[in-house]
Amino acid sequence: MSDASTSQNLPIQSAPAAESELDTALARPPRVLAVANQKGGVGKTTTAINLGTALAAIGEHVLIIDLDPQGNASTGLGIDRASRRYSTYDVLTGEATLRDAIMTTAVPRLHIAPSTLDLAGLELEIGQTRDRAYRLRGALAPLNVATAGMPGFSYVLVDCPPSLNLLTVNAMAAAHAILVPLQCEFFALEGLSQLLKTVDQVREQLNPDLTIHGIVLTMYDSRNNLSSQVVADVREFMGRKVYETIIPRNVRVSEAPSYGKPVLVYDLKCSGSEAYLRLATEVIQREKELCTG
Repeated sequence: MSDASTSQNLPIQSAPAAESELDTALARPPRVLAVANQKGGVGKTTTAINLGTALAAIGEHVLIIDLDPQGNASTGLGIDRASRRYSTYDVLTGEATLRDAIMTTAVPRLHIAPSTLDLAGLELEIGQTRDRAYRLRGALAPLNVATAGMPGFSYVLVDCPPSLNLLTVNAMAAAHAILVPLQCEFFALEGLSQLLKTVDQVREQLNPDLTIHGIVLTMYDSRNNLSSQVVADVREFMGRKVYETIIPRNVRVSEAPSYGKPVLVYDLKCSGSEAYLRLATEVIQREKELCTG
């Protein structure tokens, strides 16, 4: 897949700066958002891929860090396993720098640091080291400094595994804020409560500046009364922390990863693509509020 073929389909912002110019183009370090939920099947990786694509489509320069040993974010962006010379496993074990692992994707302004199954054994390897919770934070630090020949990033999205393990703790310790995908299902609030407790613990022990950026409701089915009730309950419980944008249950969103494409590339005009573009706009607006608040 080439950048040229993709840019014909996406609403790419006109006259973007060339990537070689980005090392002087950014006025601030990248904002790091961990996309996290300890439950599987809530649309976490789908949100990381498509929010990243949507942010890139409206002019941001985005890096996705795949911290899930399953590597679904990498596969969903068309990164063949054989081409992953370095992975986030190599980065967290100190065998490679984050810059070494970063790969381009078919989406202009969107890069990824891919993962491999090796990540599954990381906790056994570094679990006794003193800096075990800060490996990702240390790896991200060089991105704050412009480097000739490498793109600068305005956003880093960390796709976490569906569990509250050392990988997720690393993401939370490195992040400015957490974005929580929450499926519109019966036990949604129960899972959210557990995640919020973990966030509080990380804030107390590892990262006092960590905040909840927002909660995005996913897989919403307007024909299902339960979905509407979950939306109402979560909004009552979390208030303004819940994004206005709701991601609908959409077959095109489900199909896109099997083609190694974000849904915005697979079918720009479907309801899922439109929702992720709205979410990207909302994320940027919240960022402005956080910076000026």
